[in-house]
Amino acid sequence: MKIGILQAGHSPDALKDDWGDYGSFFEKMLGDRGFDTAVYSVVDMDFPQGVQDCDGWLITGSRHGAYDDLPFIPLLEDFIRSAFAAAVPMVGVCFGHQIIAQALGGKVEKFAGGWAVGRTEYDMGGETVVLNAWHQDQVTAIPDGAEVCASNDFCKYAALVYDTRAFTVQPHPEFEPGFVKGLAETRGRGVVPDPLLDAAIDNTDRPVDNAAFAQRIARFFNERKL
Repeated sequence: MKIGILQAGHSPDALKDDWGDYGSFFEKMLGDRGFDTAVYSVVDMDFPQGVQDCDGWLITGSRHGAYDDLPFIPLLEDFIRSAFAAAVPMVGVCFGHQIIAQALGGKVEKFAGGWAVGRTEYDMGGETVVLNAWHQDQVTAIPDGAEVCASNDFCKYAALVYDTRAFTVQPHPEFEPGFVKGLAETRGRGVVPDPLLDAAIDNTDRPVDNAAFAQRIARFFNERKL
C-alpha cells in the first residue's frame, strides 16, 4: 500500500540535520509497518496530480494555521474534499487534523486557553493514551459526521474519525521526546510560556505511546478501522 505524505510545514533548520523534515518522520513511522511512501511538500506547492495517485494520504503538522492566507491552503482543502468524496483514506496530524476538519466544514481557532506542549494524556474510549503535543490552535467545531474518539479537559476534539474515510489527531505520534526538547529550545522560547516549556523538557524521559498509536494509524489505512 502506498501512502502519500502531504508535508504542510518544515521542521526548524536547527533540528533538521539530527531529525530530518516532517515528511521523513512519517516515512520512518509508516515504512516500519510495511507501507511504501512518497512525500509531497504541499507547503511549497508540490501537489500530487490527483487523489488516486496513492492508496491513502497523511497530512503532517505545520507552524502555519489552517486559517492562514497562504496559497497552498485552499488547494489542500480542495484536495481533502476530493479524497473524501472518493473515499481514499486520510490521516491528519496536528495541522493535518485541523485542516481536514476545516475543509469539511469545521472550525479552527487559536485557543484562548493557550498552549499544550510536551507529554500529554488523552482519554480514548476509556483508554489513556499519552502523546507529545505542540499546539495552540484547536478544532473548536467539528464537521457533520465527525465523531470524537479522543479528548482531554484542554482539548475537547483531540482525535476525530470520519466513518472509514479519515482519522485525525491533534497531538504528534511522530514526535520523539528528543525532538520535543529541541523544539522547546529552538522554537518555543519567547512564544510558549517558559513554565510549559520547562515542564515539557522535564518530562522527556517519561514514556509515550508513539508505537502503539502508529500501529493504530497503520490499522486505519489497512482495515479502515481504529
